[in-house]
Amino acid sequence: MNFGYRSWIPAIVLAASILAACTNHPANAVNFSHFRVALLTPGPVSDAGWNAAAFDGLQLVKANLGAETAMVQTRSPTDFEDGFRDFAARGFNLIFAHGYEYTDAAIAVARDFPNTYFVVSSGSASSSNVASLTFKVDDAAFVEGILAGGVSKTGIAGAIGGIELPSIKLTFDGFKRGFLSVQPKGRILISYTGKFDDVGAAKEAALAQISQGADVLLHDADAAGLGVFQAASQAHVYAFGAIRNQNDVAPDVVLASAVESTPQAFLKIATEVKEHRFHPGMLEFGMEDGMVKVVLNPRLESQIPASILERVRQAELAFH
Repeated sequence: MNFGYRSWIPAIVLAASILAACTNHPANAVNFSHFRVALLTPGPVSDAGWNAAAFDGLQLVKANLGAETAMVQTRSPTDFEDGFRDFAARGFNLIFAHGYEYTDAAIAVARDFPNTYFVVSSGSASSSNVASLTFKVDDAAFVEGILAGGVSKTGIAGAIGGIELPSIKLTFDGFKRGFLSVQPKGRILISYTGKFDDVGAAKEAALAQISQGADVLLHDADAAGLGVFQAASQAHVYAFGAIRNQNDVAPDVVLASAVESTPQAFLKIATEVKEHRFHPGMLEFGMEDGMVKVVLNPRLESQIPASILERVRQAELAFH
C-alpha cells in the first residue's frame, strides 16, 4: 500500500489530468446517463505497483463502460477533501480513492454529496454512499511462503515493507506461515523502510537481509520494491512481486507475483454503480472469488520442485 504523499495538482491545473471533458453539476443531481468515474492516488501511477494497478482499473472502466474518467495525484491529507469535493461538484458518479488514508475525508465529504459514491481502497469505514475495498492478500502471501520454503537453501527468507501498516503485517504473517509450513525451523527477517518510494533504502534493507542468509525475498513496498528486485538480481536470489504481476519487471529473479485484481474490482463496482445496483459496505475480495491469485513466472517455474508445486495447488484449492 502506498502512504507517500506527492505533488498536489492545483485546481487550475486539474483539467490537464482529466481524461475526458467535464461539466459542472449540482451536488445532488448526478447524471448517470453520462457516466463519470474519478480516481485519487497518493503516488505516481508509474510505480509499477499499487498506484499503477488503480490506474489500470480506471482505464478498464473507461474502455468497458464508456465512462468519462479523470484522476489526480494528491500530496497531503489537507488535499484529500479538496480532491473529493472537486470531482463530486463536477458531477462524477463514482470516485475511487486508492489508499486507506482517504477514509476520513471520504466519509466527511460524502455527507454533502449523497448521490455520489466514494470507494476507498483498504478503507476502514463505510456509510450509505461510502464503501471500503480490501483484498485478502495474505492468502496469496501464504502460497508464496510455500514457494519460498521450497526453493530456499538457507532456510531464511526476508520481507521488506514500506510503512509498518496492519495490512502489510498481515501479509508478512501469511508469508511466514506458508514458509514455516515447509521449513518448520526456518526464519523470516522483516524490515520496514518507512517510505514507499525510497528504492535505495529498500535495496539496502534487502542486501542487509541477504547478508544474514536470506536467499528469497518478499516485498510490500510499492515503488520501493524495485530496490528489492535490484538487490535480488545483484545477489542472485529469488524475490516475489506484489499487487500487480511483476514477473517481467525482473524476470531472472521474480519467482512469482501475488496479484490483486484491482482493475476487475474497480470494473465490477463501477458496473454496479452504473446499473443502480451497488450496495456500499466493507467489500472484501480474495482467492475464493478469483480477485487474488499467485502468478508463477514461467521462466523460473522449472526451478520449483514438483512436490512444492503440488502443495501450492492444494493450498490454492483450499482457499476456493
